[in-house]
Amino acid sequence: MRILFVHQNFPGQFRHLAPALAARGHQVLALGLRRDLPPVWNGVRLLGYGLPRGNTKGIHPWIGDLESKVIRAEAVFRASLALREKGFRPDVMVAHPGWGESLFLKDVWPEARLGIYCEFHYRAEDADVGFDPEFASHDPGERCRIRLKNANNLLHFEIADAGLSPTQWQAEGFPERFRSRITVMHDGIDTAAVAPDPAATFTIDTAEGALRLGADDEVITFVNRNLEPYRGYHVFMRALPAILERRPRARVVIVGGDGVSYGSRPPRGQSWKALFLDEVGDRLDRTRVHFTGVLDYRSFLSLLQVSTLHVYLTYPFVLSWSLIEAMSAGCAILASDTAPVREAIRHDETGRLFEFFDHAALAQQACALLGDRAARMRLGAAARAHAQRRYDLNSVCLPGQIAWVEQLGSARAAASPA
Repeated sequence: MRILFVHQNFPGQFRHLAPALAARGHQVLALGLRRDLPPVWNGVRLLGYGLPRGNTKGIHPWIGDLESKVIRAEAVFRASLALREKGFRPDVMVAHPGWGESLFLKDVWPEARLGIYCEFHYRAEDADVGFDPEFASHDPGERCRIRLKNANNLLHFEIADAGLSPTQWQAEGFPERFRSRITVMHDGIDTAAVAPDPAATFTIDTAEGALRLGADDEVITFVNRNLEPYRGYHVFMRALPAILERRPRARVVIVGGDGVSYGSRPPRGQSWKALFLDEVGDRLDRTRVHFTGVLDYRSFLSLLQVSTLHVYLTYPFVLSWSLIEAMSAGCAILASDTAPVREAIRHDETGRLFEFFDHAALAQQACALLGDRAARMRLGAAARAHAQRRYDLNSVCLPGQIAWVEQLGSARAAASPA
């Protein structure tokens, strides 16, 4: 088959799928929002596109998001027309529609089958919006903004032939009229590579010199792409003074950047990281709290392998890869009792759960687990077994994703003459 991938930050969620399809003999091409892409990556031919313009100054704030998506969609449309002129005719197109890029693909290749990655459908209730009263909008027009934010998804439902979603909860958030076309299959974790290692060490540079952590140390880990409320950073920080007071040997390693991935920005001139660190600073032993910033993947895995207890929180939103990686590494996990966390963490089976906003419960449960090695070993082993059974890249997820793409191709072939 001829397969076209579209993702503004390719490979993104397709980092395993696209090369695997190329290795199976398919002709695979990818479009991404970069001018400096190499011509070929892991058997995939890469093409970059640029944006011809920016957003309109002074545009209505409810429309700005949609305009951004239309600008990207037009850029991909023009790039696709040029590809068509050169003779490229895809059988299957696979896209992450979240940035709008794939809106006009069917206007270039109407016969090709389009599969979309269904990451998230916005809702004014029962999901992330309004979940945290501390940061809730009091503008009644917020519902209107959310409705328009979904315009991109709704337009894609008219042209997409199938969807792929990483969790059941994310799939069920989409409207009923499209939900039946969504296959649930996680992106996958290489559980053979992300595995327990009792001999692992992790080194942190401190003011006193290099600090080397290993299996004999009491290490609490917390990981976000960026340290922000959407992933419970504020709740975690508010629990730390009590944890460190009760566990005098514990060290806390916090991974993440200072920016914003989701939700609102902090007050001007501040970062969420600094804001909540300052809130608890006078009650916190800062010599035992270590911020690493963003880590390379090898260092990140080493940190998980020395973790005594891994803490994960999230609003009802997209599930982080880091949670499944922590499970695969055999970590004892304490997580917020929010969807879709409950798909991966069953209380006292594959980890333990606490109510998202209850930082006192977080502290109490964290200290209980830190003091109970047998419980940690049991939960960590069960978490890894569950990750291998449900989220393993090579035995479960990648074969499922490949089958999903090739079924789209089979449907295309059946609908057209040779």
